[in-house]
Amino acid sequence: MQQPHILLSSDQVSELVVLCGEPARVDRISAHLENATLLADNREFRSMSGSFAGKTITVCSTGIGAPSAIIALEELRQCGATQFIRIGSAGALQPKIALGELILVDGAVRDDGGSSSHAPLAYPAIADRHLTCAMETYLTEHNVTFHSGIVRSHDSFYRDDEMEVCKRWHHMGVLGADMETAALMTLGRIKGLKVGAVLNNVVLYGNDVQEGINDYVCSDDALMRGEKMAIRCALHGLTS
Repeated sequence: MQQPHILLSSDQVSELVVLCGEPARVDRISAHLENATLLADNREFRSMSGSFAGKTITVCSTGIGAPSAIIALEELRQCGATQFIRIGSAGALQPKIALGELILVDGAVRDDGGSSSHAPLAYPAIADRHLTCAMETYLTEHNVTFHSGIVRSHDSFYRDDEMEVCKRWHHMGVLGADMETAALMTLGRIKGLKVGAVLNNVVLYGNDVQEGINDYVCSDDALMRGEKMAIRCALHGLTS
């Protein structure tokens, strides 16, 4: 049966899925696949399919934030997907993380509303160990600078007290902030799925968030190099 939002059915979806927020990023990810074909394009959910290292990969966008990411995860699960890696962007919460450097997520602070609709906040958002180790191995073998640790997922992109909020999590050692990872990892654990995430840093710690995102949209060289490495890392992680 075709799912109502992603407009996909089980014969179109692989067990291995790459997730991303931005629909246009689906095309950039699929450029690394063989025989990539468009599956569906509805609302914020754009999907393509292709092969990598002899395995079929589905790529699907989730839009911005936890609610739509949860919809994508659940409907893809209904179609038979079992392993997911999110390729996302993040704003750094530590000064040591340069633009275009990657954050390999071990777990996430659940500062979003979507995941709390499914589990109490005491339930942890933790990455799948196998997927994370596979990505770490790839990055290490290719001498790529990356950072491993905890990120914070939240719902509020523009806050008047954004700098104060960032400082609080900075002092707790959180590496970066995004809007979807915690929800995906929480729901993944509940549903028996394997979920990992690799995030490309697009905003330096202490810099203006909107300015940093504008740089990313304008295809800053360092940021696009980071995205390409995140794509390779995720595809090798799923197929290892």
